[in-house]
Amino acid sequence: MRASRRRRVVGAALVVAVVGGGAVGCAGEGESAPRMEPAAAVAKAAANADEITSVRYRMSGRTPEEGRIKAEAQLRLKPAIAMSMKVTALDKGKDGEGEIRLVDKAMYIGGSSAAAELDGKKWMKFDLSGLDKGGAGSQSLGAGAGQADKNPAQESTMLTGSDDVKEVGTETLDGVKTTHYRGTVTLDDWRKKLKSGDAKTRERREKTIQQYEKLGVDKLTMDMWIDGENHTKQFRMKGDADKGPLDMTITFLDINKPVTVQAPPAKETVDLAEMMKEIGKS
Repeated sequence: MRASRRRRVVGAALVVAVVGGGAVGCAGEGESAPRMEPAAAVAKAAANADEITSVRYRMSGRTPEEGRIKAEAQLRLKPAIAMSMKVTALDKGKDGEGEIRLVDKAMYIGGSSAAAELDGKKWMKFDLSGLDKGGAGSQSLGAGAGQADKNPAQESTMLTGSDDVKEVGTETLDGVKTTHYRGTVTLDDWRKKLKSGDAKTRERREKTIQQYEKLGVDKLTMDMWIDGENHTKQFRMKGDADKGPLDMTITFLDINKPVTVQAPPAKETVDLAEMMKEIGKS
């Protein structure tokens, strides 16, 4: 395969990986969350988010770099990290369609028409352990890999940093009764409140702040829908980034239920790091 064609294929794969980056549970039909002060309700849901070990969710909206996207994913955080996500970058055509799997410390990218052209192979593999060593492709895949194993519920906890959170009303989402809250939060305000909570929680939230700083976002408008079990059923965040608007909605479907992710067959997989080395030599 010519080097130029391989560059195009790798580029398409990286689009899928980066988009794949970006939960809490949903109760069945029943009462909406017990009435409480908006700030207290948001804080309760945020505390519950920290207890999540697995989640299934969908997301849609617009990112500054990739445009319109939609995706559905499942993530397991314990006992070992595993994730699968089917994602579509709607403004990228066929090259924006793909799937990501993260299992056994390796990321697999496949499902797009470009990946299917890899000498008959359908998946590209990247060994994430190589990122720590600065191996081939570490700079290109760093952002995508960093997002892939991230619990999306951490974004929802940002509303605890708002000083103007208010109740908007009640709504039913996917048959679940919820209470809708809204507020604005700056990254500086949220960072000031990181002193509370345990060290691991503070570390996770600091990483979330840093990701938004890299986008050039310093202020977010957030909506949060909380169910009758004080879990976030859905949240939406909007902000202005250096390269355009950010507007993402994440809806949570299941929490703490079994998640199984299998690596693609070896015979259908090509090593992405090796491909990038070959490209570098051409």
